[in-house]
Amino acid sequence: MNILVTGGCGFIGSHFIEYFLKNYPESKVTNLDVLTYAAHPDMPKHLEILASGRYLFIQKDISDPSLKAWAKNLKFDAIINFAAETHVDRSILDPDTFVRTNVMGVQNLLAVAREAGNIRFVHVSTDEVYGSLKPNDPPCIETIALDPNSPYAASKASADLLALASARTYKQPVLITRCTNNYGPYQFPEKLLPLLIANALEDKTIPVYGDGKQVRDWIYVVDHCRGIDAVLQKGRSGEIYNISASGEAQNIDVIKKVLNMMGKSESLITYVGDRPAHDRRYGLDSSKIRKELGWEPKTSFEEGLRTTVDWYLKNTEWWKKVRGTEYLKYYQANYEKKFSSGNPKIKEVNS
Repeated sequence: MNILVTGGCGFIGSHFIEYFLKNYPESKVTNLDVLTYAAHPDMPKHLEILASGRYLFIQKDISDPSLKAWAKNLKFDAIINFAAETHVDRSILDPDTFVRTNVMGVQNLLAVAREAGNIRFVHVSTDEVYGSLKPNDPPCIETIALDPNSPYAASKASADLLALASARTYKQPVLITRCTNNYGPYQFPEKLLPLLIANALEDKTIPVYGDGKQVRDWIYVVDHCRGIDAVLQKGRSGEIYNISASGEAQNIDVIKKVLNMMGKSESLITYVGDRPAHDRRYGLDSSKIRKELGWEPKTSFEEGLRTTVDWYLKNTEWWKKVRGTEYLKYYQANYEKKFSSGNPKIKEVNS
């Protein structure tokens, strides 16, 4: 199979490429990524080493109008779209960028797929499009109404609707996956777990939004990649598939668990002002993908968390290379100025 992966230098996209090249030795992957701040500069070379001759990197923006002409004569069997602006805090500061990439970029890719012969298109979305659950609500199924609360979630929901509209209007073979919080190696250090591990390693403050009791549903990134592959290979066109390991946990409990693994004191925890419109709970029902496609998660939260912590402890140079970038300094200063409201210093902590 010859596939085009967009956003393949990001966290989940890079793991999917690595998984796909290893599990399909006859496959070829073209990775299209604009290399924003969240793409580690060493990732293109890392992926090329995995499968020389079967991997091609192209630096390009998915919202670039010239993309259709570039891809018209290329013979791809499928497109898997990971490319997205993802951090909720940044979407509050700069929603325009999220609309451009997450909405206009997806619309552009759908047109690319049609130009390439109406090839299979897998759009990777998020549980955040469903909005916040109440404590006693059942986990979300694929057919409930969308209720996004942040600019990020709204942009992803918009992309989902465009993808479904293309499936119905143009009869495109479009599939959507919606997943819970991913964790694992290579995640950019603005996200909760890598930020937590890096700060704890250096005995720095661990900022926690509000009371820290927000509930998130956690899945190890490789299990997510296996789910996307199952949808690519066996999913029904026009369908949505939730991917979840049913690993709901409060943020504060996850933070304390990691600190305990690292032998660090909980005194590092500092409660800060809550994020505007912060969703209280996410949770997905993944019965559909389990029953229809036979997918099951293989990695327990305890095992995956230990693997993740060990990786960051052994690869400090990886996250230090991007942690001190001018972009992160600019972002942090602007977020604090706009939303801290006199609270203790707020750093990047994602859902």
